[in-house]
Amino acid sequence: MNRRTFIKSTAAAGLGGLVLMNTGCAEGEGRSMNETTTQTDAPAQTRALERIGVQLYTVRSILENDFEGGIEQVAAIGYDEVEFAGYYDRSPADVKALLDRVGMTAPAVHVGIDLLRDDLDAVIEAAQIIGHEYIICPWVAEDQRTLDHYKQHAALFNEVGEKCKAAGIQFAYHNHDFEFFETDGQIPYDLLLAECDASLVEMELDLYWIKKGGYDAGAYFNAHPGRFTCCHVKDMGSDEGIVPVGTGSIDFGSIFAQSEQAGLKHYFVEHDHPDDPMQSLAMSYAHLKDLRF
Repeated sequence: MNRRTFIKSTAAAGLGGLVLMNTGCAEGEGRSMNETTTQTDAPAQTRALERIGVQLYTVRSILENDFEGGIEQVAAIGYDEVEFAGYYDRSPADVKALLDRVGMTAPAVHVGIDLLRDDLDAVIEAAQIIGHEYIICPWVAEDQRTLDHYKQHAALFNEVGEKCKAAGIQFAYHNHDFEFFETDGQIPYDLLLAECDASLVEMELDLYWIKKGGYDAGAYFNAHPGRFTCCHVKDMGSDEGIVPVGTGSIDFGSIFAQSEQAGLKHYFVEHDHPDDPMQSLAMSYAHLKDLRF
């Protein structure tokens, strides 16, 4: 099942399918690298991640057939937190009960832009029951990526962010690589940062996709401190494809050393198309558990 089919089937499931997934795929190839490496003094490598999370889109093939068992397996690996990408026809109360039973929390959820626009009250209600701290828009469709569209998205995100804030929830936006492709002389991601109210709209930075788009996470942390409270942790292989964390080229230690500057609080492992989802999650968890920065 591809991501668009998954979106449609999830959206059709009522409140159980109210929340949509992280659409980690992006059309097109990454541009030539324009990364500017930020120079910082190397800190003593004594810090470690206190909590490690996972975006559940990684294990969607398992959750579709055995939701409860899949969540139990994720918990057994050692993950502390999950980020949802659909509730698989379970009620928010049932989801909360399952999380409590396995000893995990769900700080964040991905919600499609149409539901944010058309059914935000129900989205917020479900988030409050489960205990989400963040409601995150995972992407915008290919035909919605002109500069005028991004300006419209920013206006909508500010409205959504204001309603979420009133409910005690933070709104955020998750990037792919296409937000970093120059459009009419502008970088859409920069437009979003400029036009979204920083107090209402935070950014969940996908550390793979920003690199694939040709830009440096640290440069954005320095330019927009505190705006990036969540991130997706996924690694890049030699062919620029996604690989388990720790088996690719991304220097997560250097990135995480800037967590305070970035505002990072939650780190969600993700792999869009793993051959063996649980093995990928286990490998990624083992690397991050031992990582010092």
